Amino acid sequence: MNEELLARLKVISAEEQSILNGEPDVQQSIYSSAADFIVDSEKMLQKGKLIDIRPHTRFVQFPKHRHNYIEIVYMCSGTSTHIINDKEQVVLESGDLLFLSQNACQEIMPAGLDDIAVNFIVLPEFFDIAFSMIQCKNVLHDFFIGALSQKKGAVDYIHFKVSDVKPIQNLMENMIWSFMEAQGNHRQINQITMGLLFLHILSYVDRIVANTPLQYEQSLVFAVMQYLEENYKNGSLTELAAQLNQPLTSLSRLIKANTGHTFKDLLQKKRLGMSVFLLLSTDCTLEEIIDTVGYENSSYFYRIFRKEYGVTPHKFKLANKDGKV
Repeated sequence: MNEELLARLKVISAEEQSILNGEPDVQQSIYSSAADFIVDSEKMLQKGKLIDIRPHTRFVQFPKHRHNYIEIVYMCSGTSTHIINDKEQVVLESGDLLFLSQNACQEIMPAGLDDIAVNFIVLPEFFDIAFSMIQCKNVLHDFFIGALSQKKGAVDYIHFKVSDVKPIQNLMENMIWSFMEAQGNHRQINQITMGLLFLHILSYVDRIVANTPLQYEQSLVFAVMQYLEENYKNGSLTELAAQLNQPLTSLSRLIKANTGHTFKDLLQKKRLGMSVFLLLSTDCTLEEIIDTVGYENSSYFYRIFRKEYGVTPHKFKLANKDGKV
């Protein structure tokens, strides 16, 4: 991590100084008015804000608690140990990320001077843009559905072991800088940055640990999504099954069960989505776009495009330019 940023985060807060002076416990009144210790977004966020950051309080055991918001913990340096739902121990190493839903119960062991973590306090609506980038049902989808509904779901936390993934580290540091410098327009910038973070995470399915009994299946679904991102023009289920060393029929059933769509449906949605992007952001001819996204039959493309969007590609582009789409 950037040394200047790390030095600023390492500064001992007034609460931490009180602990070093002999205060034995966390001052719960800073975080919550509830008797059962639910950390309250109204205490953590200024009115009107959807997101903010706060360095984690060191030198003391942080007692069992929940949040009425989504918390993201980014481990800037050192390590920290978290007990989730009274039973699961999660050790964050420098560069790791931990997402906690509103349903997760958390306890944190004492951190030392150089164990620096930043807590992101996030209201669910902040994730609208990032969530829209998750096209298939998967562990991230389940996490946010559970967090948004505030119901006990299949996934209460996700641990991302991504310390050696430079793009993810850069994105996290950029977000921290934007808060510390009170950067203008930071909400929109950070919403887009969060979306970029998710897209990078989807490229590292082997680094995701979540409390779900279907972890293996979820990892395969992430691999399917990554394959579609990179091979939407010429990709096939047969090639994907060979890459993943999975029986064709088993993989087909797994995709349908976890996404609600067949591989063919997902491939078509990806191709159509890319065609819309090219249609609205480039000067490519429709014939060039059809070829780029992997269709050989223009009549078939016109038919499925109209079925998906209700208008022809030409009318879709005109309506978008008029601000109607």
